Amino acid sequence: MRTTLISFLLLLPWFSSAQDTIASFSLDGAIQYALEHNYSAMNASRDLVDAQKQKWETIASGLPQITGDISYRNQLKQPVSQIPAEFFGGEPGTYQEVVFGQPQSASATATLRQQIFDGSYIVGVQATKTFLDYSQNNKEKTDLDVRKAVVEAYGNVLLAQESVLISEKNKETLEKNLYETRRIYENGLGDEESVDQLQITLSSVDNQLKNAQRLEKITLQMLNLVLGLPTETQTVLTEDLDVLTQKQIDLGLLDSDFKIENNVDFKLATNLQEQRYFELKLAKSRALPTLNAFVNYGGNSFSDSFNFLSSGQPWFASSILGVDLSIPIFSSLGRSASTQRAKIALEKAKTQLTEAQEQIRLQLESAKSDYILAVEQYGTSKENLELAERIENKNQIKYSEGLATSFELRQAQTQLYTTQQEYLQSMVDVINKKTELETILNQ
Repeated sequence: MRTTLISFLLLLPWFSSAQDTIASFSLDGAIQYALEHNYSAMNASRDLVDAQKQKWETIASGLPQITGDISYRNQLKQPVSQIPAEFFGGEPGTYQEVVFGQPQSASATATLRQQIFDGSYIVGVQATKTFLDYSQNNKEKTDLDVRKAVVEAYGNVLLAQESVLISEKNKETLEKNLYETRRIYENGLGDEESVDQLQITLSSVDNQLKNAQRLEKITLQMLNLVLGLPTETQTVLTEDLDVLTQKQIDLGLLDSDFKIENNVDFKLATNLQEQRYFELKLAKSRALPTLNAFVNYGGNSFSDSFNFLSSGQPWFASSILGVDLSIPIFSSLGRSASTQRAKIALEKAKTQLTEAQEQIRLQLESAKSDYILAVEQYGTSKENLELAERIENKNQIKYSEGLATSFELRQAQTQLYTTQQEYLQSMVDVINKKTELETILNQ
């Protein structure tokens, strides 16, 4: 117990420092970190290495193979054969019981095999390039998805943080208004309805603040998950939402040259078509003969007792050179059906590639339209926010001077709060829509 307690006390500062670890990221830094530590990105990298190993595994199956075999047998009850007794000078018509050989035997053999011709092997080696290309393209798609997920999670955290700040500011203003209005009412210079109106607004804003604080924690945990960090890591974002939005406004992106061959979804659809093509070749290759050669060398030894490891025990060498030729003759039309199915799968893959081309072009036009709309909405929301702030400020002045009712002030405040959230959301939309467009363009 004393040893355990001392060990715990020594490790306690380390645990404290581990829990206090703070990760600080810009958006680009977060993307780079996620591409190395995101769980899906890490597994996609492993899949790529696995594909490279599988390629060599396929190639190696057609290269020389050497196997060794060692066998030991002990006939606990040797078989008995009957030989005509006249062979041994006995009476004709009678038989003599004879035991052949010695009860124990051992053998050791090494065999070299070489594939000379196998159509399925040739097709398999050709298909390894397509499989490796697919793994590389799948890694690229995973990276693009991770990048998009980081941008969305990063933007959501900034949105939640800005919402908290705005709600705190709104709550502070409302509390001041409510305090002044209550004092006026208590002095007999105002009405109770004004106090109630402000109390309703304050309660609503207070709920929004609590919800924003909860969302801030949740969005940070989601960002940590996307980054590949423990969810409770204290992550600090160095970007400002408004500045980041300004950097994401680049209408020149709309005029970028689009080469569909660079789109990762098109690459994957092409990989699928190539895969189906090799599956058809594989089905056809099953009708071809296979030819293999082998040579082995070994020895056999026999004894009444186990003394095969002694130097005086005789071993009798043997060696065989041979070839195996297998010719498919009749399969009850099974190979023909398999080939026809492979042809159908190839035609389907060609159709899917054509469909993918049209879908990608449509996605591009839609992404451009969404990005333009997001930029326009951002400009409109920014102008509306300035107007809503001006209107709310005027109503604050009118209300303090007794020229506006509490209901009119509450309407102006509610309009301001709604406009604030629309403005924040418009900034996040600009960031996300640009990322979607860049993903399609593979930039």
